[in-house]
Amino acid sequence: MPHTTSGKPAELKTNQGQSVRLKDYRKPAYRIKTVDLTFRLDPENTSVVSRLLIERDKDTLSGTPLVLDGDELVLKSLAIDGVAADAKAYRASAQKLTINTLPKRKSFTLEIETLINPGANTKLMGLYRSSGSYCTQCEAEGFRRITYFTDRPDVLAVFTTRIEASLASEPVLLGNGNCVESGKLPNGRHFAVWHDPHPKPSYLFALVAGALESIHSDYTTGSGRKVKLGIFVEPGKTGRAHYAMDSLIRSMQWDEKAFGREYDLDVFNIVAVADFNMGAMENKGLNVFNDKYVLADPQTATDTDYQGIERVIAHEYFHNWTGNRITCRDWFQLCLKEGLTVFRDQEFCADERSRPVQRIGQVRTLRAAQFPEDSGPLAHAVRPETYREINNFYTTTIYEKGAELVRMIATILGPKKFRKGMDLYFRRHDGQAATIEDFVKCFEDAAKADFSQFMLWYSQAGTPVVPVSAEYDRENKKLTLSVEQTLAPTPGQARKRLMHIPLRIGLVGADGTDISPAKTTGIEHDGDLYHLKSRSHKIVFHGVQSRPAVSINRDFSAPVIIDFSQSKSDLAQLAAGDSDAFNRWQAFQEYGMRLLISATRALARGKAPTWDDRFISIAAQIAGNNALEPAYRSLALTLPGETEIAQTIGRNVDPDAIYRARSSLMAKMGVALEPVRISLAGELAISGAFNPSAEAAGKRSLNNLLLSYGVVSNSAQAEAESLSQFANADNMNDRYAAFSRIVHFHASRSASADAISKFEAMHGDDGLLMDKWFQVQAMAPGKDAHKRIRKLMQHKAFSVRNPNRVRSVIGVFAAGNQTGFHAADGEGYRLVAEFIRELDALNPQVAARMLTAFRSLRQLEPARRKLAAQSLLSLQKSGPLSRDTTDILDRTLGKA
Repeated sequence: MPHTTSGKPAELKTNQGQSVRLKDYRKPAYRIKTVDLTFRLDPENTSVVSRLLIERDKDTLSGTPLVLDGDELVLKSLAIDGVAADAKAYRASAQKLTINTLPKRKSFTLEIETLINPGANTKLMGLYRSSGSYCTQCEAEGFRRITYFTDRPDVLAVFTTRIEASLASEPVLLGNGNCVESGKLPNGRHFAVWHDPHPKPSYLFALVAGALESIHSDYTTGSGRKVKLGIFVEPGKTGRAHYAMDSLIRSMQWDEKAFGREYDLDVFNIVAVADFNMGAMENKGLNVFNDKYVLADPQTATDTDYQGIERVIAHEYFHNWTGNRITCRDWFQLCLKEGLTVFRDQEFCADERSRPVQRIGQVRTLRAAQFPEDSGPLAHAVRPETYREINNFYTTTIYEKGAELVRMIATILGPKKFRKGMDLYFRRHDGQAATIEDFVKCFEDAAKADFSQFMLWYSQAGTPVVPVSAEYDRENKKLTLSVEQTLAPTPGQARKRLMHIPLRIGLVGADGTDISPAKTTGIEHDGDLYHLKSRSHKIVFHGVQSRPAVSINRDFSAPVIIDFSQSKSDLAQLAAGDSDAFNRWQAFQEYGMRLLISATRALARGKAPTWDDRFISIAAQIAGNNALEPAYRSLALTLPGETEIAQTIGRNVDPDAIYRARSSLMAKMGVALEPVRISLAGELAISGAFNPSAEAAGKRSLNNLLLSYGVVSNSAQAEAESLSQFANADNMNDRYAAFSRIVHFHASRSASADAISKFEAMHGDDGLLMDKWFQVQAMAPGKDAHKRIRKLMQHKAFSVRNPNRVRSVIGVFAAGNQTGFHAADGEGYRLVAEFIRELDALNPQVAARMLTAFRSLRQLEPARRKLAAQSLLSLQKSGPLSRDTTDILDRTLGKA
């Protein structure tokens, strides 16, 4: 972008971007040791003065220019060691500052003043305004939108930040670290100085200023450190911040116990803002959150909201050690902080709630979002080799699959050796910017293990498929499993190498008990953990007295697809009594998936589906089995989603046929489950005030699922109970569940319209609740879904500038409404592509996220595939697009 003399940056027309490659990594020529920032906040003309202590690397040649990153910046002044820089000594543009003439000594100071406009920052990166408050978001490359800087994660500096603002409009001034000074200034202004003693990269910088209210608590660490905790929210919302505070305290306690990690500052603050591109950000000592992951009370939040708050609060806090104290050397190592921290938040939630239920939820997310990513044009390795726009790599592959890789390490080593490796990692790399190799080496050294083959999980994209077949030799009392591994080509990786796949395997007898073989040959194994390292193995279980059902990949020990054509009898046997809770759930899901795929193919040919009475009978048995916790029963009875069915079919997918097949099976199951539902009324009844505990949430979940089945099967009693629940519920979870059922499943259109009207009348002034109102309608199936979406986009509560509103309408429609987005006439594709064009001009990062909905277009049947491609080509030809959106578009169309 050219620098202009008018004091404003030139308009950015397009930025196609160049690929960044891991192999080109070079350490920075100059280090920044300390950063002293002064912000003089103004909605349209904020001054940022940055004083940097810079140190030349020992290997940097004299005369090497200092190049600092920028993004839409206006340079006001530049001084070196306190002397104004000669205009010939540097070149400045809105995108870059290059200083050619530098002092010859090892270190020097650089003082830069830039001018920025927070009120006009619709990208929500850098410093921007949200609901009247100032806020920052700097990950991945947002700090360069504040001041010129070496904006990369391996430049760690000690930051001190002085914030000056209006006392009347911004009474709260927050920054990283500890507040060391504050006071009043002339002209009704005031200041606060925040100092963070821990060196950090610029992406962890944060500033918040505004008229905020707060709640506070005190926390004492295990070693006796006193910590002041604060949660800051918009005025009038402090009553909805208490569960977040409770989650934070439990997270701090858990991290001390599970990983030996104490908090290291005097204060820890969280701020909830309404306009935020992400879920939350782990800035050191000042976490900034999308308000949907902070605000909750019984009248506004569902059980899913409470669980999301618990998980995300924990995730961002856990980053204090896995991301902040130890950060990533470069953005290719992003999974080092994100995948590891997801694993940690998953373990926290498993300990706080139900481990089997949490594990099932994790795998459902992986299969619904990451597996399709792995099999499409956007596939990339957990540690990619190249990228064009780093914002596009905050993906389920980095996060969820990255967590699975850490989990596999823990599975292979066992809990004691894994903890020993983690302790070594914290001890060895504290205060450093590390790599995946650094991380894995700690486990190799601590456990004296070899992870060289396992490292391929980080560098190879795609989901491995593990074909399995079984043969039982009754005469010799042995069972032979033939197990292979395959990995299909992915973009940029035509050939794949063999990986180390850890598989937990159990043998289940007819009575549901595990069978222990006399011995096992043919493969390396530790107890029931089998290490698949070659192309194929023949695993022989000796001394097996009768033919067992095989329970493979227990607890989802590896993120793979098991291709095992087990009989329905074996699946039924496992679903009825596998001792591994995950595989018990998986067996019933696999049974249902086979029926759904068969029905989908029949409907696509114009034939009626047929259903298996044994499957329906097992469903009723699961529903009524009070030996199983209600949350588990609810997950077991939830059929595979339409996206997962499409992913399993793989080619020539007809979304309408999938929808009809799934609806038909739900109706069939509903008839059998309705009497069970009625009989469970006493067990699932909850007395007293709303409680977001796992037990109460599980009861509500099972009850609402069974009501959905009843409504789909046209039960008049279930419909009447849904209407009553919507009208009389004393909590948002049950009201929202009833609202969804009425809009999606009730036969009466007038009941649906009435519920939509009443929900808006009750909650129209609350943005987060209106998101729910939008979501339910965006998910409603039908041939006219695109018309409904266009109408919702005209609603007064919808704003293209608010990421939550965008996600609740366009995001939900494109990712979750399979029959609407994939409408046979192509209107769903055209609608989304047109919206992305508009959004891209305002917020490229969110626009690119919306575009990923097209990632599975190659799986569609030919007519839809053509229409989807036409919409993308039209978007491509509509004019210059941002680097973020262009990157996704090119890869989706196969041009990257």
